Amino acid sequence: MSTVARTRSLPTWLVVTIAGIFGLFYAFVVWSSVALLIQQANGALGLNGLGWFVYILPIVFPLVAFGIAFAIGARRRAGEFALALLAGLTLSAAFWLAIVGYGATSYGLYGG
Repeated sequence: MSTVARTRSLPTWLVVTIAGIFGLFYAFVVWSSVALLIQQANGALGLNGLGWFVYILPIVFPLVAFGIAFAIGARRRAGEFALALLAGLTLSAAFWLAIVGYGATSYGLYGG
């Protein structure tokens, strides 16, 4: 019974470069979510507790998605690593759009 240790197939500079490029896109999603939260909190009705919870979720979700995608893809080839980060970014963007749609149609989030 021998175990084979898996070595990193990518140089560190390439991992940092790919993660940095995708990290900028993830940061844009986070920044858009923060702007949405501030806009809704400063609106005429304000936010109640549920509203704060719902609008903080799209701030936290891209950070978690980036961490998971990085953990999944960091020891793979460059293309697979980029696809893992792209999948996480796609999920983050879809989640942000779902929150925008939910916030536009649900009046139970406002009036705090």
